[in-house]
Amino acid sequence: MNSLVLGFQEMEKLQLMLIGGKGLNLGELSKIQGIQVPEGFCVTTAGYQIAIEQNKTYQTLLDQLTMLKVEDRDQIDEISRKIRQILIEAEIPSDVDSAVTNYLLKLGEKDAYAVRSSATAEDLPYASFAGQHDTYLNIIGQEAIMRHIKKCWASLFTERAVIYRIQNKIDHRQVYLSVIVQKMVFPEASGVLFTADPITSNRKLLSIEASFGLGEALVSGLAASDCYKVRDHHIVEMRIASKKLAVYGRKEGGTERKPISTDQQKTQALTEQQILQLARIGRHVESYFGCPQDIEWCLADDTFYIVQSRPITTLFPAPEVNDQGNHVYISVGHQQMMTDAIKPLGLSFFLLTTQAPMRKAGGRLFVDVTQQLASISSRNILLNAMGQHDPLMKDAIMNIIERGDFIKSLPNDNKAPSPSRGNNTDMLAQIENNPSIVSDLIKRSQTSIEELKQKIKNKSGSDLFAFILEDIQELKRILFDPQSSAVFMAAINATTWINEKMNVWLGEKNAADTLSQSVPNNITSEMGLALLDVADVIRPYPEVIEYLHQVNDDHFLDELVKFDGGKEARDAFYAFLSKYGMRCAGEIDITKTRWSEKPVTLVSIILSNIKNFEANAGKCKFEQGRHAALKKEQELLERLNQLTDGEQKAKEAKRMIRLIRNFIGYREYPKYGMINRYFVYKQALLKEAQQLVQAGIIHEKEDIYYLTFEEFSEAVRTKKLDRQKIIKRKEDYKLYEKLTPPRVITSEGEIITGKYQRENLPAEAIAGLPVSSGVVEGRARVILNMEDADLEEGDILVTAFTDPSWTPLFVSIKGLVTEVGGLMTHGAVIAREYGLPAVVGVENATKLIKDGQRIRVHGTEGFIERL
Repeated sequence: MNSLVLGFQEMEKLQLMLIGGKGLNLGELSKIQGIQVPEGFCVTTAGYQIAIEQNKTYQTLLDQLTMLKVEDRDQIDEISRKIRQILIEAEIPSDVDSAVTNYLLKLGEKDAYAVRSSATAEDLPYASFAGQHDTYLNIIGQEAIMRHIKKCWASLFTERAVIYRIQNKIDHRQVYLSVIVQKMVFPEASGVLFTADPITSNRKLLSIEASFGLGEALVSGLAASDCYKVRDHHIVEMRIASKKLAVYGRKEGGTERKPISTDQQKTQALTEQQILQLARIGRHVESYFGCPQDIEWCLADDTFYIVQSRPITTLFPAPEVNDQGNHVYISVGHQQMMTDAIKPLGLSFFLLTTQAPMRKAGGRLFVDVTQQLASISSRNILLNAMGQHDPLMKDAIMNIIERGDFIKSLPNDNKAPSPSRGNNTDMLAQIENNPSIVSDLIKRSQTSIEELKQKIKNKSGSDLFAFILEDIQELKRILFDPQSSAVFMAAINATTWINEKMNVWLGEKNAADTLSQSVPNNITSEMGLALLDVADVIRPYPEVIEYLHQVNDDHFLDELVKFDGGKEARDAFYAFLSKYGMRCAGEIDITKTRWSEKPVTLVSIILSNIKNFEANAGKCKFEQGRHAALKKEQELLERLNQLTDGEQKAKEAKRMIRLIRNFIGYREYPKYGMINRYFVYKQALLKEAQQLVQAGIIHEKEDIYYLTFEEFSEAVRTKKLDRQKIIKRKEDYKLYEKLTPPRVITSEGEIITGKYQRENLPAEAIAGLPVSSGVVEGRARVILNMEDADLEEGDILVTAFTDPSWTPLFVSIKGLVTEVGGLMTHGAVIAREYGLPAVVGVENATKLIKDGQRIRVHGTEGFIERL
């Protein structure tokens, strides 16, 4: 077998680096029983490498290209053009020329061929590269084929392909190109078949696009196409397009566009029988490859030919399910304000901690709410909760319910008995009459964590894993303590009561927002103010400030003592880290780097605080908020006293305000306790990971992040591990990082979306959920990574989500917009406490709003205007 040129039947699964992604898939397609693939062969990457290996100019240009970034468009264009010229002028190796000649003699040297590029980074599960490299149709004669092989080589360096590689962090020097030479089919119709619906991601809905002539017109967007949808061997939707143009092969070679006659334009490209036949072929191909496929097909002489099949890389994976029934899942990330992918160890820790029925998908967690939806009573409880938390999620769930047949209601589903009001009243009375209850709960949590730190010191090996499993039960006991939940639920219910009653009685919306400012015992908002205090310590020392402007690694704390004021600065840093160092962006994932592990993360925020604020700003901000809350309370009570039954109304309102002021701050503490524990576990587990590194079982400590808790435990016990598992999961994680998780997804993989049910929005306004009152106008700062924050006082922060670690930025901003969030998620709670107008749950906010753009945030009504 010649490694320079391979026939489709000679290709092997492991030859990706030799034949590229497209070639690999074609080789596999040609082996599927019953699938027609036009004959052909592949000029492998070995031929390409021989052609360029002696060209020093090519190597120099390639090195220059590797240094560039996406922004360097002019340089990319110039260097790419020079490389393309070198490849077009390159001499095809004589061995390649001979091998191509032999294959053409066998297949038909006078026949027409398609000459198609197949790069080694193409048609892969994590990067499709669709359309990045060139294809040439209806090429006739050996000389023309050889010329177009070089044109395909050159297309490896089109500007679009180069930029795509840079965006996907793929090294130009590690990508090669093979060329497919395949017998030309001249079809009556052609198109694309998706074995999962590309709009909804439903795995059971197959979608076909079809047009007349060659598929080039459809793929390049020149011509409209019919769309047919098939489910369970039935056509469920047909949309017939007006097809005015088609591309056909010319006798002398090449292609031409031709108008379609008026009487044929609205004719179906495929008959119903052909649609169902093609759907069966699609399912057959999907079954062979084991995942949803994007398939290129053509129909000639009543035979379907498959000319390409690649994985659909944009689909979010459907949650794993153990039965054939219908299931509905809601995103945990949207509730926890962290929609990034989570590594396997992080997923398994969260699963060990939660009590909810969860499933994994795409590196994220989803709660299975099927049983809740099947019961009318529990369904209403869920919908009410979602209405407050995430209206888009609620509307998506309503869309499923309104179908009527996806989730079957339970028989004899009588209304569930309401819980004993006496018990709730007794619990509430105990809370109200115990002013020390919050401090007692906090003290209990802190004592438990200190005991954990002492006990875990002496644990190692399998004993450590057993101990952590045991301690997670203690964590769950604290997290789900009924008394703890009752405290913050009392405040949440009081917030709802105040907002509803003040709206009805006084015509004032979201009155509780101001009442929630500067409450005691909010560990997260205190953290933001504490970082202002750190800035105050450093402020008097210009040498320290100058040094901090230059630091870029995590050893800077050791160097601080060399400067005047350095010891004071370092002590202030360590004091902050001792209380908050276990926090970080995405902290529910135990594998994320904590501030204690990377304190340099905080430097830019501290410097921003020094620049933007006067001394003592933390205490001033807190007092301003407290004063505003007390003033609002007094104003509301005075207005209520003027009403009919005003004295009684004012008395009830005062009681609810006390509940908010005393207890809403505690809402943030249970998660703080959980993250504290996670960090203690993590430090102990990393010591075990170091032992595995020293034993040569893993390459680096962080490899254990790609194992589940159980797999890590087993590796420590047996001193054995399949490294391929870690390699595979690292690749999977790279793919998952690029995916956007849906709020709601079904077991069929269908993504269900919701809309805000809102009227009278200004034209061009972007809708969201109002969570903190007020209207503010300013410069939008679109920030996706907290470490990149460079805020001026008065900026409006626009980001995907904010978990507690983002709180230090809140002191510098005057408004907040996020893509994820609800009324009681962390960002909303802190925004209210700091008095920042905020709108959350704004879909695609970071794309619709441009960095630096002036915007107006309507925190009371829930929308944003771009000015």
